[in-house]
Amino acid sequence: MQLLAIECLGKELRLEGSMAGWQELFWDGKCVSQINANADSESFLHQFSLQSEQGEVLVELNGSLQWQPFTLQFQLLINGQELENNTLDEKDIEQRQIIHHEKQPIKFSFIGMAGLGLKLFKSAKVIKVLFAAGSLAAYSWLFSIEFAIALILCLVFHEYGHIKAMKYFGLKTKGIYLIPFVGGLALSDDKINTRWQDVVISIMGPFFGLILSIACLIGYWLTDIEMLAGLAVFNALLNLFNLLPILPLDGGHVLKSIAFSINSKVGIVACMLGAALGIYISYHFGLALLGFLLAIGSIEIFFEYKRRHLSQLLPLNRYAQIVSAVWYVVTVGGLSAIIWLVGQTANDALSLPLKILGS
Repeated sequence: MQLLAIECLGKELRLEGSMAGWQELFWDGKCVSQINANADSESFLHQFSLQSEQGEVLVELNGSLQWQPFTLQFQLLINGQELENNTLDEKDIEQRQIIHHEKQPIKFSFIGMAGLGLKLFKSAKVIKVLFAAGSLAAYSWLFSIEFAIALILCLVFHEYGHIKAMKYFGLKTKGIYLIPFVGGLALSDDKINTRWQDVVISIMGPFFGLILSIACLIGYWLTDIEMLAGLAVFNALLNLFNLLPILPLDGGHVLKSIAFSINSKVGIVACMLGAALGIYISYHFGLALLGFLLAIGSIEIFFEYKRRHLSQLLPLNRYAQIVSAVWYVVTVGGLSAIIWLVGQTANDALSLPLKILGS
């Protein structure tokens, strides 16, 4: 991942590295120094020479790097003279601005005109309208027009959670797309820089869904309107499905971020024990399908842990790992509890999600 990007002699000086310990230093897009993998050493030193009109110039970048919590202290020297001395933390990486390069002008061609027409088609939000209409027709065919409208509102509320998190981190968003029989999709123009951003953006959708299901369930208890109970339980099922620890679902992103950030055997053992507890609880309450999918996700966590040094995103620190795991467990537990509570009723339709999880 990119650790540092500063100006040096009128060109960009960029430092990249990984948790495994390797580092590469780029000046003007060319690799000028490299350090082999050594996860035990926190200090680093890069040196390279440049030719200028005044003669040879010696550039030196030294400092120390700590991954958890992330701290990068560096000093830039030119011919022994200090040019810059600074310290970066996780907030600096998280708030790094994405540089948008200027686009090349498009030459006239039929393909170019077709691409421009497609962009205009998208900019007019016609695709969003078509997808929304398709979703409404699909859910109306499965249920009723009233329930379909309410369910689409639930999906929009879920995706709004993702959008809200993206805007919190200052990312540009493209909006919400509803996909028939699949759900919804929240898109961003920018890329994330840290695993914490990935966790928050991913889990905020299901967490918003949990809040909405709780509100619908309370409304059902106060009014005895069965449609509110139906929305509470089916919305809970959709959001619980999104939290399954399988990519590209939201839960897969959360657990992958945790697995990629764990840098010790104790951490992965604790993670696996937590997953085993979740599987046991699922089977204890008769949620066999949920337990089976959690077991698959647990295996995936282990393999993601083995590949953790390949990550291009800043890993979670210890505190963020715990918060992410607790947040995930609370959200999964809350959604499962809603499905279980509503499933105790004699109504076959309302107990359908519970039967699905118990299959």
